[in-house]
Amino acid sequence: MFDMIAFDADDTLWENMGTYMEGWAAFQRVIAPWAHEETSLARLQEVEIRNLRHFGYGIKGFTLSMIETAIEVTEGRIPATAIQALVDLGRDMLAHPVDLLPGVQACLEALAPRYPLMVITKGDLFDQEAKLARSGLAHHFRHLEVVSEKDPATYQRLLDRHGLDPARFLMVGNSLKSDILPVVQIGGHAVHVPHTHTWTHEEIPEGTLDPGHFATLDGLARLPDWLAARQA
Repeated sequence: MFDMIAFDADDTLWENMGTYMEGWAAFQRVIAPWAHEETSLARLQEVEIRNLRHFGYGIKGFTLSMIETAIEVTEGRIPATAIQALVDLGRDMLAHPVDLLPGVQACLEALAPRYPLMVITKGDLFDQEAKLARSGLAHHFRHLEVVSEKDPATYQRLLDRHGLDPARFLMVGNSLKSDILPVVQIGGHAVHVPHTHTWTHEEIPEGTLDPGHFATLDGLARLPDWLAARQA
């Protein structure tokens, strides 16, 4: 039924949000001597979202946002040693082990012999290429597409580039905003695999998307059976 199945990467194939949650907590510890922790965290999250149009998604942009926020909330009082600690934190986040989510390996091993597979992910190209390589999953995928945003126009460009009909394309991901809604809007199919934690920026208002337009599974381990049932 599908000429291509695409997967989101962060929080679909491997854990990602947990790394940022650890980063937020570490940021609070670093600046605690000079600023109120909870207020600073809220401001950091605002700066992150504001800077997406400048730095895009990913840990490098997050690191710059931490530095900017630290300078702002401490009114410039934060010392260079603390700024260096934030840079080191960003470097540590980039080197964080790639922790596969449950069922990912078995799912891809079952599907790769039967379907062409692709990764479509937002973020920094170098970081996402490195994570895919470290994950041990790269051999399952024919294509890796790293994009600055996931919207209907982006998906349509990707499908046109690969000569794919939206009606025969399936996107699998954890974000209703990025992985499900725009694909449904161009006439594609989508499977939502929710993650335990969702970044506020990836949330959509309730009622935006009709649940009848996509499937929801409680883990990637269920995807091969779901596909088999559709073909029965």
